[in-house]
Amino acid sequence: MSVPGKTTLRLLDKADKQIRKLPQSVKGALYDFQYKFRENPTATGLKFQQLKGHDKLHSARVNADYRALLFHVGDGDYILVGVRKRQHVYDNLDRFRYEVNKVTGALEIFGIVESRDAAEEAPQEGLAKPAPAVEATEPAEPEVKPEPVPEPAPAAEAAEPPSSHGAPLFAAYSAEQLRRLGVAEGLVEEALAVRGESALLELVYGAPAHTEEVLLALADGRGFDEVLEDITAPVTAEGPVDPADFTAALARPSTRVTTSDTGLREVLEDDFSAWKVFLHPTQEKLVRRTYRGPARVSGGPGTGKTIVALHRVKNLVENLPTGRNKAVLLTTYNTNLAADLRLRLRDLAGQTVLDRVDIVNIDSLSRRIVNEGGQGGHGRRPISDSQVTREWRGMLTELGEQRWTAEFLEDEWNQVIVGQGIRTRSEYFRARRAGRGQRISRAQRAEIWQLVERFTMRLEEKGVWTYRQIAQAAARIEGERAAKILENRDREARAGGQFLHRADESSTRLRFRYEHVVVDEAQDLSSADWTLLRATVDQGENDIFLVGDTHQRIYDNRVSLGALGINIRGRSSRLTLSYRTTREILGSALGLLGEEEWDDLDDGTDTLSGYRSVLRGPRPVFRGSRTWAAECDAIVAWAKDLRDNAPHDTAPSIAVAAPTKEEVDAVQYALNRGGVRAASLGREGPPAGFEEAVHVGTLHRFKGLEYQHVTIAAMCEGLVPRAGLERLRASDPTRYAQEVQKARSLMFVAATRARDSLTITWHGDPSPLLPEKAARAEEAEGGAAGPAGTTGPEEEGFEDNGLFKPPNALL
Repeated sequence: MSVPGKTTLRLLDKADKQIRKLPQSVKGALYDFQYKFRENPTATGLKFQQLKGHDKLHSARVNADYRALLFHVGDGDYILVGVRKRQHVYDNLDRFRYEVNKVTGALEIFGIVESRDAAEEAPQEGLAKPAPAVEATEPAEPEVKPEPVPEPAPAAEAAEPPSSHGAPLFAAYSAEQLRRLGVAEGLVEEALAVRGESALLELVYGAPAHTEEVLLALADGRGFDEVLEDITAPVTAEGPVDPADFTAALARPSTRVTTSDTGLREVLEDDFSAWKVFLHPTQEKLVRRTYRGPARVSGGPGTGKTIVALHRVKNLVENLPTGRNKAVLLTTYNTNLAADLRLRLRDLAGQTVLDRVDIVNIDSLSRRIVNEGGQGGHGRRPISDSQVTREWRGMLTELGEQRWTAEFLEDEWNQVIVGQGIRTRSEYFRARRAGRGQRISRAQRAEIWQLVERFTMRLEEKGVWTYRQIAQAAARIEGERAAKILENRDREARAGGQFLHRADESSTRLRFRYEHVVVDEAQDLSSADWTLLRATVDQGENDIFLVGDTHQRIYDNRVSLGALGINIRGRSSRLTLSYRTTREILGSALGLLGEEEWDDLDDGTDTLSGYRSVLRGPRPVFRGSRTWAAECDAIVAWAKDLRDNAPHDTAPSIAVAAPTKEEVDAVQYALNRGGVRAASLGREGPPAGFEEAVHVGTLHRFKGLEYQHVTIAAMCEGLVPRAGLERLRASDPTRYAQEVQKARSLMFVAATRARDSLTITWHGDPSPLLPEKAARAEEAEGGAAGPAGTTGPEEEGFEDNGLFKPPNALL
């Protein structure tokens, strides 16, 4: 509701598509306009007036050439529904419609946004024209087919697009079924008449968001019942809907408009802000639900899992009784992500909520608990996973041990022994080894235990320990604390006393460290981490809430939550709509995952079935080069082209991901030498002052980041997956499969960092993990290297500086 005497200006979610394409100068004028309009919409300079023939639609002056189109809800409440050039204000307004959706109860405004084709004819600032793709003979746009996910464009041969003269795309559905799914009444008949993908995309471009999601889901092959349950049910209005009550409709969460000035500002400042501005009603339901135990939300990149986690934290804090700070834990694996979560929660919920949340990465939490418990390892220094592997190899070499590999023993120690908190040989003999693949006898367990004892002694003698050992020690401390709490409860119960609810406990009473735990990027945590988290919070309502995606697992952590006391069965949900990347990039990224089977953190399987995007963009480019030098030269040309075609007052965000530090150094050097400012990504991100440079980093470094334009470089045989992996295929097939999966996850994560355009390059032979179609197309093109098919400088010229030698695996 608007405050009396004050004008409210909201933003229709669909309007951001048009606003993103406006010249930067017009965006600036629109930014000023919103404040002037709120202060006094009738000011002479705004030229505010009702449009002829439209009782709810008004226009107002943004600058000399552009006008804002405004929908009047009532009582000084307006919605910005579009921005048009002054001479085109009345264009196609005969299609303008507004209605209250009878299913969702949302206020829906449509027919105002320019058609997709018309909008995309205009040049988009900050987006350079895409370099020619290897698949030069492919149709300009991929087809929408009735499959559970968008077709990975490079993964398979393109089928014939649906004919515009064939049967209607939704011939299997009736008008009544579309109405039950919540398709806008004014678009039902048009939807039933759609033939082919182009017509569908034209229809949904300016359609209400819910209608768009329903129709695209049906076109992707999802059935009526599935769409009804997953997309429509979460936003169905409670109680009767009054189609004439716009104020009530506006107040419903299913109405896609901003509710504050911040929404419009973010759209103007961030070209991909919509997914940050709006909490989807499906997400809202997950945020506010009361769970009778641990709950999990999964979903592909860009589906808003982190947004859900942050809003969940805010909701939990707002429902806490007063008096206890740091009662909610928000944790993740990566230090950088933890820092980012802190900033985002402050922006979302304010300092008051932030003060009641402990935001820390899981390793830091473990070290804190160990130090508080006086068990800091007597000054032992933590070492990285790569150092741990070297220590295993060194010990086995010294012992002359050849029956077991360092990798197998390290995984057995991490996943089974440390992960389950095993402290004795007899416990190890009884330990569950789900997912370990290779079976071992009792005698072999005895051998492994002896080696583990020698290894832990070796680390202790060197004054070091691993992060998993620290987590195990922390879990033991918290486990003992939890046992005491439960023992006290039991003693009170036997004595006939009434135990106080955990939220009402006295500050002097021994209590669990947290009231609630929320975990982001849950797939990255180890078994020891989960054992620790289980012990930090009481079992009960809303105790643990985790979000993650095992398709993005880039570390060697595989767990069974149920075996660790975290039962999520029946309390799992999945998000399927990507707000970050385009359908074209998404299709290619899914192709990088291959036909692997992915776990769900609980001995089941996970899937990205139905994962989709409503955003559009250029098709990803797959490009092969003859040499490493030529590939670097092509990357420099690509980055220059993007910078040269950007408007003078903006700098597009550009990144290059590569397999190892060697390739990162080479690409960074080539860019800087070619006149393109570049900086490498470290643990803390890019160096200070290099925020607008081209960021170059290993595939691991891009977790949690996003850019407008991304190139994934050196996707070559011998590098992805790493050379030597093939020897595990026969000797340790389980580890071989896990390593291949990890390589695919790294590629998938890097590819889905791209918001507008994606390029994948290689030299020599392409990685066998790339879709076969890309390699075939490259061969047909003769291995063209540069963006125009040229080969670039000879490799010898690059090798003189010592930085551009091809990896040993490719010599």
